[in-house]
Amino acid sequence: MSDKDTVILLSKILTQPGVKGNNQKYIDIILDEEIPVLCVNRDAQKKRLMPFKVLFDNNDNFWHKHGTWEYYLTGEGYRILKDKLIVKPANWQNSAAQKPEEVKKEEELEELQAVVEVELGFGNEYTPFTEMTTEEKVECLNNDKKRLQGILAQKNRDENEVTEALVDTTKDAVFINRAALEAAISLAEGEAKKITQDLVDSTQEMVKSSAQLIAENVFSNDLMNTLVDKSNGTIIQHMTRVYLNGLAFLSYYNNLVSTSSAIQRLRIKFSAKYREFYHNLLPHLDIDDVVLERVFYGGMRAIPPELYFKWAVGFLIHDIGKAGAVEYHEGEANYDRKIVIDHVKQGYRSIMTKTNYPMEASLITGYHHEYYGDVDGYGYFRAYLAQYKKSNPDAKQDYCITYDLEPIMDYQALAYFPAKVLEIIDVFDSVTDPQRAYRKSMSAEEALVMMKEQFVDKHQKIDAILFDIFTTFIQEKEKQNQKQKSA
Repeated sequence: MSDKDTVILLSKILTQPGVKGNNQKYIDIILDEEIPVLCVNRDAQKKRLMPFKVLFDNNDNFWHKHGTWEYYLTGEGYRILKDKLIVKPANWQNSAAQKPEEVKKEEELEELQAVVEVELGFGNEYTPFTEMTTEEKVECLNNDKKRLQGILAQKNRDENEVTEALVDTTKDAVFINRAALEAAISLAEGEAKKITQDLVDSTQEMVKSSAQLIAENVFSNDLMNTLVDKSNGTIIQHMTRVYLNGLAFLSYYNNLVSTSSAIQRLRIKFSAKYREFYHNLLPHLDIDDVVLERVFYGGMRAIPPELYFKWAVGFLIHDIGKAGAVEYHEGEANYDRKIVIDHVKQGYRSIMTKTNYPMEASLITGYHHEYYGDVDGYGYFRAYLAQYKKSNPDAKQDYCITYDLEPIMDYQALAYFPAKVLEIIDVFDSVTDPQRAYRKSMSAEEALVMMKEQFVDKHQKIDAILFDIFTTFIQEKEKQNQKQKSA
C-alpha cells in the first residue's frame, strides 16, 4: 500500500496503550512537523485536510470528540512520525570510533507499527509468516491438514476443538498464501509459479478437509465468535468469515436443491416474483422466454465435489491481494472507488500470473464485484466482455448464471455462479462486521433489509434467487442459534 492510500485513525495513534492519557511524544512530533489531519464527515460526505495545530489549539483532545467528524493520520503523516522516532546519538559526528548509524527506539517503533498493522487489517500475527521459507509454509499447511483429518476421524467430536481448528487453519492458509504472493510478485511468471506450486497443492488439500468439517457445522455461530476473539486484524477476520460462511452456504444450497422440492417451488412462483428482475437483465428475450432455465445455464442443480473444492479455494484466497483497509460501502456513502477497484485487480493479476491455482478459483477473485453490469460494479470480466463485443458486436448473453467456465468465456452467460454467491457473502459480512472501523455494524436483519433494497430492488447487483436462498440460510441459522442459547 502506498502512503497516499493509507489512513490510520488518529485516536489509535495518540491514545497511550494501558494509560488514561495521550501519547504526548507523538503529539509533539505532529505539532513540530506540522503534520496535517484528514477530517472526514460521513453524514455530509465531506473530507478535508486540516492543520493539526489549528484543531489542537481549539481543543487539545479533539480526536476523542464524539460527533459527526472523524480524524485520521494519512500514510505520509505516519511516515514522517515514524522517521522522527529514529534519532542519531548526539556525539556521533565527533566520535571517530562511532559510525553515523541511526539508533532506533525499538519499543516506540514497534508500538506504533502494531497500531498501524491492526488498522490496516492484517494484524501483528501476519509478520511471522512473511519470515517463513517456502518449505516451512508447506509444512505448516500439511500439519493443518493432519489436524483437520484427525478431527474428521473422531466419532465423538468436541465442538470447541472443531471450531478452534477451523479458525486456526483457515487463518494460516490465508496468511501463508498472502505471504507467498508478496514474495512472488517480483519474480518472473515461470519462476513464481514454480516456487508456489507446492503451496497451491497443500492449500487445496487442506481446504478439502476444512470443507468437510464446515459442511457438518453449517449453522454454528461459535465459529464466528471464536474468530473475533482470536484475531486482531479486520481484513483477516473478514477473509476467514467469508470463507467459512461461503462454504457453509454452498453446503446449505446443495442440501436444499438435492433433498427438497425447492427448485419446483421456485419454478411455480418464478413468473410472479422473479421474471421481471431477470427480464431486465436479458431484455432482448421475449418475456415469456425468461424462465428458471434462463437464469441458470443448464438448469439449477447441486454443485459437484470437484467444483465445490475449487470454489472453496477461491473463497479462501479471494482477497489475498487486498491492499490495506478497504472497507465496504453501502447506499450512497462516499468511498474511494480507485482503491476498492485496485484491490480486486491486484489480487486477480497476482493469482493468475504468479500461481497455478485452478482457473475457477482465480476467476472468483476477479469477478466477485461485477454486480450484473451495474455502474457501481467492477472487475476484469467487464474488460473481457468489452473486447469480445468489439469482435462480435451482435453477440448477446442468453443466460444469467453459469456453473461452468465455458459459457462465461463464450459470452453465453452474464455471471459466474460462485462469484455471485461471493458477492452476497462479501457484502453481508462487511456490513455486519462487529469491528467496522468507520460505521456502526448492522444486525443480520438490518443487513438483509438493506441488501434487498439497495442490491435487488433499487439496483440489480446481486442475484435475486440466490439472495432469497441466502436470506433463508441466515434466518435458519439465527433460529438454530436461539435454540442453542435457550437449551
